Amino acid sequence: MPELPEVETVRLGLMPRLAGRRIVRLTQRRRDLRLPLPARFAARVEGRTVTTIDRRAKYMLWRLEDGHTLVVHLGMSGRLQLLNGDARSIPFEDHDHVVFDVDDGWQVRFNDARRFGLMLLLRDEDIATHKLFKPLGPEPLDDTFDGPALATRLKGKRTPIKSALLDQHVLVGVGNIYACEALHIAGISPRRSAHSVTGERAERLMMAIKDVLRRSIVDGGSSLRDHVQPDGELGYFQTRFVVYDREGQKCTRCNNGKAVRRIVQSGRSTFFCPTCQR
Repeated sequence: MPELPEVETVRLGLMPRLAGRRIVRLTQRRRDLRLPLPARFAARVEGRTVTTIDRRAKYMLWRLEDGHTLVVHLGMSGRLQLLNGDARSIPFEDHDHVVFDVDDGWQVRFNDARRFGLMLLLRDEDIATHKLFKPLGPEPLDDTFDGPALATRLKGKRTPIKSALLDQHVLVGVGNIYACEALHIAGISPRRSAHSVTGERAERLMMAIKDVLRRSIVDGGSSLRDHVQPDGELGYFQTRFVVYDREGQKCTRCNNGKAVRRIVQSGRSTFFCPTCQR
């Protein structure tokens, strides 16, 4: 599933082509994704200008001029493709489910083979209290979110720290890959009890989380399966992994010949160095 860096990469790719542009046509090629698409979808979106595109956790928020927001989630396999005027004649693919044409001739196609994505239309004032957003934890890249704030979110939690980082009520958007990478950078074992990550250890982990997320965004995210940027380019942060998917390879941090190990936590693969992560 695309994580925060992948979603942020898509948002940044769409902004120059959609912000300030009017949607002149919405083509809906099926009635539902994971949930039914909004009632009267085309009528409620056509003619509206996208003022900006924000992000909350793994959701993109297309702000419309009429006080509504189009909420877009990519799900497991969703992608948004930008096509210019010359490329719009390319036939639709089987899984191009929603298509947006904007007033300068560009087109955005939402393709989702597994249909785990979603699109909702919400009033701006209803977003914070909506059931999808109300329980979400803080954004890890917010300047105000630091080590003490992370320690507060982890207080009393007896689950492994790796599992806690995947809990969207604790912190949003980190995801499996980036939790593994950040814990390795911080030198913290993924099996350590979350409540014990306090003080200097929490500060070290929070700095590592911010660092790995920011570097991945610069690299266009990680293209392991379905993720591509709106212009069709692949992300390449996967070429910089230090532990994720490197089972049996030498740890690059402690450089003592010990191999990266893989364990399963909460049904997800965890990669770590048993020597330098404590």
